[in-house]
Amino acid sequence: MPEQRPNRLIHESSPYLKQHAHNPVDWYPWGDEALDVARQTDKPILLSVGYSSCHWCHVMERESFENTEIAGYMNQQFVNIKVDREERPDLDSIYMNYVQMTTGSGGWPLTVFLTPSLVPFFGGTYFPPIDVSGRPGFSTVLRSVSTFYDQRKQEIDSDRAKITGALSQAGQLELDVAEPSREVMGQAADALLRQLDPRYGGFGGAPKFPSSMALSFLMRWHKRSSNKAALDAVKLSLDKMAKGGIYDHLGGGFHRYAVDERWFAPHFEKMLYDNALLASTYLEAYQLTGDENYRQVVEETLEYVERDMRHPSGGFYSAEDADSEGQEGLFYVWHHNEIRELLPSESCDVFCDFYGISTVGNWEGQNILHQRRGLSSLAGDHGKSEEELRSLLRSARDLLLEKREQRVRPGLDDTILASWNGLMLTTFSKAAFVLGDKHALDIATRNATFLAEEMISDSRLLRAWKDGVPKLNGYLEDYAQTIEGFLTLFQVGGDLRWLDLARELTETQIRLFWDPQSADFFFTSTDHEQLLIRPKEHFDNATPSGNSTSVLNLLTLAHITGESTYRTKAEQMLDRMGSALGRFPSALGNWLAAADFNLGPVVEVAVLGDEPGRRRLLQPLREAYLPNKVIVASADQGGEENRLPILEGRQAIEGEATAYVCEAYSCREPTTDPERLRVMLREF
Repeated sequence: MPEQRPNRLIHESSPYLKQHAHNPVDWYPWGDEALDVARQTDKPILLSVGYSSCHWCHVMERESFENTEIAGYMNQQFVNIKVDREERPDLDSIYMNYVQMTTGSGGWPLTVFLTPSLVPFFGGTYFPPIDVSGRPGFSTVLRSVSTFYDQRKQEIDSDRAKITGALSQAGQLELDVAEPSREVMGQAADALLRQLDPRYGGFGGAPKFPSSMALSFLMRWHKRSSNKAALDAVKLSLDKMAKGGIYDHLGGGFHRYAVDERWFAPHFEKMLYDNALLASTYLEAYQLTGDENYRQVVEETLEYVERDMRHPSGGFYSAEDADSEGQEGLFYVWHHNEIRELLPSESCDVFCDFYGISTVGNWEGQNILHQRRGLSSLAGDHGKSEEELRSLLRSARDLLLEKREQRVRPGLDDTILASWNGLMLTTFSKAAFVLGDKHALDIATRNATFLAEEMISDSRLLRAWKDGVPKLNGYLEDYAQTIEGFLTLFQVGGDLRWLDLARELTETQIRLFWDPQSADFFFTSTDHEQLLIRPKEHFDNATPSGNSTSVLNLLTLAHITGESTYRTKAEQMLDRMGSALGRFPSALGNWLAAADFNLGPVVEVAVLGDEPGRRRLLQPLREAYLPNKVIVASADQGGEENRLPILEGRQAIEGEATAYVCEAYSCREPTTDPERLRVMLREF
């Protein structure tokens, strides 16, 4: 069979689009060429949206888009457009909302049929190639849609206003303005605890996603209210996830979600954003509980990101595929005999007992590593101390990881996205501070430098970078997450450059995205391509919404700079969401964190003095779980950073590093003593 000639996607930089460049489908990328053809020929548009590490996207490609008969019909009857949702979350958001409204569910691959004027009239997700068990096959869908469009074109056009109106409201909350209160946050916590799986942690049943933002809020609520159930829910969830197959026990990092309620069998793709958010949540739990297991998860996850997800220039890649060699999970699972051949007999017995490895397998004839037992019971059965077992298991993991690295790796999406890099920048910066890890600070600084030098031009942030080329205007989430990363790095390292960049991008964000009528931000900028609607997003989904992160950024900037307009905007946004927080907490976890921050108390700590002295004095802050804090450090040399109001009139006392602790315009006596600072912080 002759090799299929490439289609237009061969010229795209997106790894996902390139995956489809040799399909017999006459794919177009989204753009004027495709839209003009649709208008000129009056053909409906078949819009297919996915991403490079999406397992079911690969399945639908193999079954339908590589099928010459199906592809031929698609080429004859439709203008076929492929979209990478990581590059174009604006398009994905609009048309995913349509599918969710009309079918009650969503997911990827997203398959939507549009008129040439971009109005959707039918959609779904994955379709099998032929009719199966009452589910229509893709061939049936294509013929039905084509007939429907030809016969009822005018009816579809007449529904345009109704459809666009509904889409404009999707993802938004039209609720009474109400200031978020402690009572509302209590209602949110109670609602989350009612949704908790009391046996395995997490919220709801299978498939089960790690709800990092909800867990982070429950930690905040525990601190505010001393609610033991909230902390117990967090510990149960984090413990079960870290022991389950959703966690990569050899290489570190988390898979996307578990297909079961026990966190055992993962959907094997790994996303940068999941690992950023989960590492941050485990880091907070380590501060709150002192549990060394949580610290280990953080360190292993960040080691994974540094090793496998980092560009030499400092940016972080987007995702690793679930599949390798055409099979889901093949890279990660093990046959018992493979382990037996690699490990000495005694080590093998202990390893298999600890990680639930059997000769028959625990997943499709092979084995997913999961922590089946605790070290204490294992020690008794194998006649070894817990420390001996830790050493043995560590050596065994190293051997298996070395062997695993020789396998064919899953596909890598090496696109660098501003928003997801901002999330990881925040996490590396926090880890550098909490763990006192200079190497993590170096990685964070290199990432921030990459973002500043490669993805910002004329105070505008770009969305994606691939093979040395940045492209696409940044979306709200890109600005919000990148600003958060810069602000966190500034507080950790003290370099004023990152604060200045955060302020510069914030001013650009306000100018390009702010909606003064509803006091929130649009998802796209004022000069963005005109789409069917100009979308907004409020719900926190797999990643925090750009609006909720912006509230936290604006409040942080208000504390650091003293600029009241930042606080005013943040409080307007919170008031708009206030009555929703107690009703939809699982979808508003980051909003709840923002509301908690605004409610306070927020501890402002200014530390002045030389770097060794500041490091010594900051130790109590590293140890304390204080989610609502702002830190500014200065060398106290009359430098430019002393222009900040939070540092005004302050200096190191008698040459010793000095901490100034304030809250709500009231300041404590400055101190040079870490123990005295530790006592002060207990008030918050």
